[in-house]
Amino acid sequence: MELAYYSDFAVRLVNSEDPSRGNDELTSVEAVRALFGGAWQAARRATEADVTRLRAVRTRLRAVFEAAGEGDEVRAVDLLNALLMEFPVSPQISGHETRDEDGRPHWHLHIADHPANATAGFAATASMGLAFQLTELGVDRLGICQAAPCRNAYLDTSTNRSRRYCSDRCATRANVAAYRARKRLESEGSVPEAGPDRGSSARATSRTPGGSPGRGRTAETTATTAQPSSAGTDR
Repeated sequence: MELAYYSDFAVRLVNSEDPSRGNDELTSVEAVRALFGGAWQAARRATEADVTRLRAVRTRLRAVFEAAGEGDEVRAVDLLNALLMEFPVSPQISGHETRDEDGRPHWHLHIADHPANATAGFAATASMGLAFQLTELGVDRLGICQAAPCRNAYLDTSTNRSRRYCSDRCATRANVAAYRARKRLESEGSVPEAGPDRGSSARATSRTPGGSPGRGRTAETTATTAQPSSAGTDR
């Protein structure tokens, strides 16, 4: 496996919780094992104790994404370094999984799989993968979805560093909300243009085509109810 692949472990763990809605998927051993994806050997070591352990690691990883999203690079790096020190990795060279066109092994770095428990293995893998992405792409590539109330973490791998949402669904929802907000402001902004004194405006338009004012309240009422058409003809 390439080191960049491991960063997805961090994203999966952080996004197993939706703090804005009080939802938490990490409630059982089965949920812990699901986080490991295809790493079944490591997943088999999971126990009930790993539910609580991984929740603690999740909180710390979320703090890394939040600090990065807020532009606090030093804090993000410090938080991630603390995880790397607590959950060290044992890298080794691997090549048994892939072959080049000549049939030779494609040698690459692989994280050795012999931690004390499932949480230690997952935390080391996730932290190392995140550290690789951070140093290779930049701290600003880590972020928290800006489509409220979503608080999912994401890794921005776009070429122009433009990602702001965790998914296309959130991006669409945010764009629709922004469009509706603009239309609401435009609608509210069109009201003052008629002037604060609507009665005066109505009376100003209650003139006959010849220019003489209407008579009494009857003329004013007629002008008020027929304002659009009279405004269109009196130019």
